[in-house]
Amino acid sequence: MSATDPGKHPLSQPSETTSLVMGRPSGEHLTFQLMMAVGTAVIGSLQFGYNTGVINAPQKIIEGFYNKTWYDRYNESISATSLTTLWSSSVAIFSVGGIFGSFSVGVFANRLGRRNSMLVANVLAFVAAAFMGFSKMAASWEMLIIGRFIVGLYSGLSTGFVPMYVGEISPTGLRGALGTLHQLGIVVGILIAQVFGIESILGNSELWPFLLSFTFIPAVLQCVLLPLCPESPRYLLINQNEEGKAQDVLKKLRGLDDVSSDMKDMKEESRQMMREKKVTIMELFKSPAYRQPIFIAIMLQLSQQLSGINAVFYYSTSIFEKAGVSQPVYATIGAGVVNTAFTVVSLFVVERAGRRSLHLTGLMGMAVSAVLMTISMKLIDQLKWMSYVCIASIFSFVAFFEIGPGPIPWFIVAELFSQGPRPSAIAVAGFSNWFSNFLVGMCFQYVEQLCGPYVFIIFTVMLVGFFIFTYFKVPETKGRTFDEIAASFRQTTASEKYAPEEFSSLGVDSQF
Repeated sequence: MSATDPGKHPLSQPSETTSLVMGRPSGEHLTFQLMMAVGTAVIGSLQFGYNTGVINAPQKIIEGFYNKTWYDRYNESISATSLTTLWSSSVAIFSVGGIFGSFSVGVFANRLGRRNSMLVANVLAFVAAAFMGFSKMAASWEMLIIGRFIVGLYSGLSTGFVPMYVGEISPTGLRGALGTLHQLGIVVGILIAQVFGIESILGNSELWPFLLSFTFIPAVLQCVLLPLCPESPRYLLINQNEEGKAQDVLKKLRGLDDVSSDMKDMKEESRQMMREKKVTIMELFKSPAYRQPIFIAIMLQLSQQLSGINAVFYYSTSIFEKAGVSQPVYATIGAGVVNTAFTVVSLFVVERAGRRSLHLTGLMGMAVSAVLMTISMKLIDQLKWMSYVCIASIFSFVAFFEIGPGPIPWFIVAELFSQGPRPSAIAVAGFSNWFSNFLVGMCFQYVEQLCGPYVFIIFTVMLVGFFIFTYFKVPETKGRTFDEIAASFRQTTASEKYAPEEFSSLGVDSQF
């Protein structure tokens, strides 16, 4: 069955019955129960985004807190090198927590279930909020950094739980659009952090601790709503062997009495799992059936983080300052608005255009934008109007990120694997994402000091490399069930090459 031939798959067929909403086929219902479950899960995505962006705007104020605390302890001002190290640690320790959290996804998801795992993870959000919120009162930058690590743990777990849960409860024809909501939650969280970080709101010397500890409020909301949401029917049937409960949950999620088609797909997936031995992380790399998809999953995560987007998220205020923008915080918020708007665009086109084509478009657009950013930052001293080019190129960079590299890697990983290897695969992909996130957060300031305006050329080279990889290696998964996608990789030959007819069915070149 070809994913590129709409006549061979009812979920990808653009017939007269296709709804205009998200391009979904008729019969694919957005029920209240489904929207509530997805919306509640995505609160975890919002938390991740908020804690990614919250450290940006109050940078100077928090650095002032570090300097004062250092002086009170040692009777001398902090050196520039020590201050840079402390600040970089405050930014990057979030990713270290994310690395540990992402590797724990499989353990929690399989033992507690998807919903209960999200519920338990909120304990970390409350603890982190306490550490960060009381750090100023305790005159302790250590508490702030520890709090950032703990909220990173929470975020690492959330970036595994949310796409997994949303993917498993969504109908096939809505999986891409609903999967994009994870990224939408992230960018809305970043935007909220940017707005709250304005000096007149919370980004000032008195209220910045509450700005960092605000994360407890979404955690309370999610704790109230999650018990009202169903467990993943795939988890209930395949992991718990509770067919009756799985069928009842599906009826509520789909708003239909007849869910035999979904049950049939899940039972087939369950049968495939029974023929497989338990899939560990090491097995993903040893087995030819999993090696190709896990390599693709890792590269997609790297393409997201090594694109340079977090350099913009973490340090956009200082970048705008260097570009001569008089009110850099408002330009940063403008980037957040663009970020959110184009995530919504991706939400509506992902089921029409497909995952692969959107990812390619985003990567190339970001590469061109990075070149323009470099030119404008280099010429800013000679041509003052280049500050406008710098702002436009950053906005364009962010927009193209949200077209493809932002949302696609999160949910396509869940699509590439069946129920058995999925938690381990998401853990590996999450580790790759968070580790590269850490490298960018920790190293960007130092690399920027060495390279000056040419720093984004490094990201340009990476973006072009990821574009080439995606063009030749990444399959299209639009309109395909989990089992169909997994079956494609199970047919990989011992030489780890796809048969020509299999690559044809995936919609990419047969040369691998």
